[in-house]
Amino acid sequence: MKPVHIIGVPLDLGAGRRGVDMGPSALRIAGIGDQIAALGCTVVDKGDLPAPIPETQRPSDTHKKYVREIAKVCQRLRDIALKSLDAGALPLVLGGDHSLAAGSVAASAESVRRSAALPLGLIWVDAHGDMNTPETTTSGNVHGMPLAALLGHEPAELASIGFSPSVQPEHTVLLGVRNLDDREKERIRQSGVHVFTMKDIDRDGIARIAERALAVAADGTGGIHISLDMDVCDPSIAPGVGTAVKGGLNYREAHMVMELVADSRRLVALDIVEVNPTLDIRNVTAEFAAELALSALGKRIL
Repeated sequence: MKPVHIIGVPLDLGAGRRGVDMGPSALRIAGIGDQIAALGCTVVDKGDLPAPIPETQRPSDTHKKYVREIAKVCQRLRDIALKSLDAGALPLVLGGDHSLAAGSVAASAESVRRSAALPLGLIWVDAHGDMNTPETTTSGNVHGMPLAALLGHEPAELASIGFSPSVQPEHTVLLGVRNLDDREKERIRQSGVHVFTMKDIDRDGIARIAERALAVAADGTGGIHISLDMDVCDPSIAPGVGTAVKGGLNYREAHMVMELVADSRRLVALDIVEVNPTLDIRNVTAEFAAELALSALGKRIL
């Protein structure tokens, strides 16, 4: 079993609602490190990366707010995550808003390219597509743009981190989406990424959809990066997120996805993002997120 390196990223510049900078602390309070260690993993907590708060910054471009500051944090995350990967560890990145994935996924992509001469498979588990650009966004919030950047599009400040593009559409999967902007829908249709919506899950069942997603991400790749936004889960079980949308994954469906990730033995790195304790109830969302991390890392019912 690989060592697990926990990297906290209290990034709160990409979202429109404050609070996700406390996500790494909430996950640690939930005992995520000790619980992973109980699985038999060696756990090293790398602490939190420094990240500025919106109150001390001024957005220079309303179409991609705080993008320069976000890019600096993502570049630092790419560097530290790559060191962990080079050491044979699995980075577990605790967010923070989802824009951090521009750094974590870039690190995974570079690692598998160097070690296996293969591309990275990416499964983006999220209620949203995160494929807006500064041209299509209605809010200017950069946490709605990181997947577009990882595929080599705008914003250029994020797309230029590491090799560009970090991932190819044929190896990229959106799983659990149910809330897309109108112009973003067209971008996703034209992009070539594989998409499994909540309708697909309702119709075919989570096990079949998760297996198909993993097959796509594993085919011809050097490993799979899972980027999990907790708003993919229904607000009834994960209320502490900034952009909650009704009709998400239920408790067992979310665990099934992560259990099948563990069964694949292809996991390279895991992000857990968008936990917002200011909107939570007695830290239940962080505790649930910690459970999902354990399932992805191999915890079994029997």
